[in-house]
Amino acid sequence: MRRSRSIIAILVSPLVASIVLSTLGSGQAVALRKMVKPKPTQSAAKCEMSKFRIVVDVGHTPDSYGALSARNDTEFGFNFRLARLITGKLKSEGFGATRLLVTDGKARPSLFKRVSAANDGRADLFLSIHHDSVPDKLLETWEFDGANSYFSDRFSGHSLFVSERNPHFATSLMLARMIGRQLKEQGLHYASQYTLPVMGRYRRQLLDKDVGVYRYDGLVVLSQTRSAAVLLEAGSIINRDEEMTMNSQERQDQIADAVAVAAREFCGKR
Repeated sequence: MRRSRSIIAILVSPLVASIVLSTLGSGQAVALRKMVKPKPTQSAAKCEMSKFRIVVDVGHTPDSYGALSARNDTEFGFNFRLARLITGKLKSEGFGATRLLVTDGKARPSLFKRVSAANDGRADLFLSIHHDSVPDKLLETWEFDGANSYFSDRFSGHSLFVSERNPHFATSLMLARMIGRQLKEQGLHYASQYTLPVMGRYRRQLLDKDVGVYRYDGLVVLSQTRSAAVLLEAGSIINRDEEMTMNSQERQDQIADAVAVAAREFCGKR
């Protein structure tokens, strides 16, 4: 009922204002228009790079480290190194209010910690950094450094996720596409397996088949942040070759550069 009343108010208010304006003199009408002028929403607010609050979230925590790579390194370590590099790149490009967000604790409580930190800090943009794996059923075994380890060389590439439950879904999708285009221009390809039945419960709707943007409404950090929000899976660390590439300075710089260029483009369209 409350939502219905809100919709009615939205529809009726302009009509009432129009009727009132028609009965006033020109000077009074101008004054009233100034009074009833709608306030800009976040998505329409002007972006000043030095004041634009970007939160670069390090996916997972030291206690809940996410996936293990093919060589038994934690995803959290990969996430931290890349997120720190992206943060530094954004600051050097003029986004001085960019903040690196690192949380601790177990998996689910940490999700709400990072959402609260972003919302309390009135973030303008939330970017969560991760590295990819595959469902357990797709893993194979091999021996690395004298120990049994797991890998899957079947898939590779990055991917971008947004949520329709985010209050700024359209803006989030726009940013994700911008990042995806920049990564594509760097010669990188996106992970296409999320559309396949073999992914099971990890299967996702592909929103942009050109640059690899997927819809994922179940992610807390995307659906409950009050700013535009994008999650970047930077590459597959369960793929033995791509794990080595993701550890290289060259690939990390490519990704950081792509994010920075996309952020400037995004800011310019605000």
